[in-house]
Amino acid sequence: MSTPTLPEQGEQRAPDAPSPRQADKTPAPPATPGGLARLAGSPKALLLLLTVLVVVVSAAVTGSGTWPQGWTVDIKTPLNDLDNWLVDNREKSPVFLYFLLHLSNFAETSVAGITSLLESMGWVGVTVVGTLIAWAAGGANLSRRALRTGSTALAVFAVCGVLDMWEPTMETLALMTAAVFASAVLGLLLGLASGLSDRFEKILRPVFDTMQVMPAFAYLLPLLLVFGIGVPSALIATVIYSAPPMARLTSLGLRGADPAALEASTSLGSSSWQRLWTARLPLARKQMMLGLNQTIMMCLSMVVLASLIGSEGLGDEIYQALGSLDIGTALTAGTAVVLIAVLLDRTTSAAGERLDAVATAGTTRLMKRLRLAVWGLIAVLIGVFSAIGSALGGREWPDAWIVDITRQLQSGVDFFTDHLGSGIPVLGGTVTWAHGFTEYVLNPLRSGLLTTPWWALALLVAVVGFIVATWRAALTGLICLGLIGAMGLWENSMDTLSQVIAGLVVTVVVGFVFGILAARIERVERMLRPVLDTMQTMPQFVYLIPVIALVGQSRSAGIIAAVIYAAPAVIRITAQGLRYVDPAAMEASRSLGATGGQQLLQVQLPLARKSLLVGVNQGVVLVLSMVVIAGLIGGGALGYDVVQGLSKGILSQGLPAGIAIVCLGIMLDRMSQPAGARSRE
Repeated sequence: MSTPTLPEQGEQRAPDAPSPRQADKTPAPPATPGGLARLAGSPKALLLLLTVLVVVVSAAVTGSGTWPQGWTVDIKTPLNDLDNWLVDNREKSPVFLYFLLHLSNFAETSVAGITSLLESMGWVGVTVVGTLIAWAAGGANLSRRALRTGSTALAVFAVCGVLDMWEPTMETLALMTAAVFASAVLGLLLGLASGLSDRFEKILRPVFDTMQVMPAFAYLLPLLLVFGIGVPSALIATVIYSAPPMARLTSLGLRGADPAALEASTSLGSSSWQRLWTARLPLARKQMMLGLNQTIMMCLSMVVLASLIGSEGLGDEIYQALGSLDIGTALTAGTAVVLIAVLLDRTTSAAGERLDAVATAGTTRLMKRLRLAVWGLIAVLIGVFSAIGSALGGREWPDAWIVDITRQLQSGVDFFTDHLGSGIPVLGGTVTWAHGFTEYVLNPLRSGLLTTPWWALALLVAVVGFIVATWRAALTGLICLGLIGAMGLWENSMDTLSQVIAGLVVTVVVGFVFGILAARIERVERMLRPVLDTMQTMPQFVYLIPVIALVGQSRSAGIIAAVIYAAPAVIRITAQGLRYVDPAAMEASRSLGATGGQQLLQVQLPLARKSLLVGVNQGVVLVLSMVVIAGLIGGGALGYDVVQGLSKGILSQGLPAGIAIVCLGIMLDRMSQPAGARSRE
């Protein structure tokens, strides 16, 4: 994405740019044996070493790490009873009849109305109006930005039609439109409350902190319980999932407004409402546009994933194709999703750039009138095309203009699997590598966790949480482990944890290597930027498709998808942290004759330590979210339980697994988040 990684996404939290040091401006001296000895002899290092020794010895002696059976609680029976009660009382309870039923009907009616409007406009009307909206967002003029945005929209609509994905694309856009509008309004209201009131900010901050580490699956389960399978569950889950970015960035913009501008507004006798409308909101406009961009991209990600609970559109096409191993159709639908993601990201980014340019340089009265006329023309065209659009060229994309490439794609995937999956002399092949990774990395790691006594793992979690963060992080980790064990999901949770650890290690290695290269070599940064931008716009679901084509369905496939999904954020955070290292420290090291390698190891990496830890924290959250979704392609463990519970409506299977996933996310987030970063939040 063209925007930086943001703190609202469970899939994404970017660090603040490291501030220059105010005291010691000289680089850290080279590590000496004495310095290393002092580091090794520090109390925290000795505590960690002793804890690891206890874990290893206890695993070797006991050989069993099962949670005590007497400490588990039967939660399946109450959940089954609750599910039965909800089914029996959905048409009787006043809560359903006078509130939830109206909410459900409103959600379904809204999406159905937008879908009907798009169908009545026909493919000609949708293409024309969509292109004009993108052009107007870019400036409604002949500038390069406006023409590029408009041409991108035209190309995206044309490709979706040619690929025979017009109807599911319209269904996805209809759900997206309703979700984005509701998410933006809700996020704006919450952001105003949080930005203007310290009390609301203290209440909402822990809620948003918890939401950002929750995988997307966790939002679907409770909505499925209340509303059942269908569009209302998908829409409401999408709104809840996507509103926090708008809220947090609106609050950030309001609280970060220039004090001098606010003081000047107050000195002129402005009331609090006048200061809000004339000073605070205009100054927060850039952050609010950034929040809208993030909200739109998260809406698309959740709308695609919500196909598991009955929403139609491109997500359903991908889900059905993955279920039948029709990789050709999945790749075609995935291409349409990626194109829509790129279009939405480019359009909102162009709108933000235009607003920044207007705020900086201003605009003429003629241009203002021209832009108002363009938006008025768009509104008129929507009405005209909704009346006669279907008569101009039909509601669906013409069959004569459709190119079926699913067979060619499937043939290509089959050829790749047959010739490059295995059997290559010396190298083996992608499937062989995946099997080797499972056998020599994932299986031993899972066995190690399962043979370690629960109390030893709890001790390790507490110690690591205390050393990296605070005692609150250690206590939170212990509570999360206790909840997992009490629900009887210890083994499946350790299986999922082993996949997260393996994926995180690979992600951190890849992210640090490419992040260092991008920070130190400008050409590498220019080459990586468009790749990272595209990767960060793609919904999670889409990453599964090429991975299945490469290695088939397995736990290793989920790890590969998790690495591809999480690495861009780690790369960017690493590069940003190294790039913003205090220039005075770098200059001092050069004056002392330090080589490039010495500068990296003894100056840049130590000074960027907090940013690197935030990158690790970001990798943890994103890897966990993808490992859970990988339950669709053979990942097993908690991800499989959630997928089965969602697809078959088994509350007693899906909800406990979802709670366990949230516990793992909170535990790993607190353990990997440095205390300094948390205090700044």
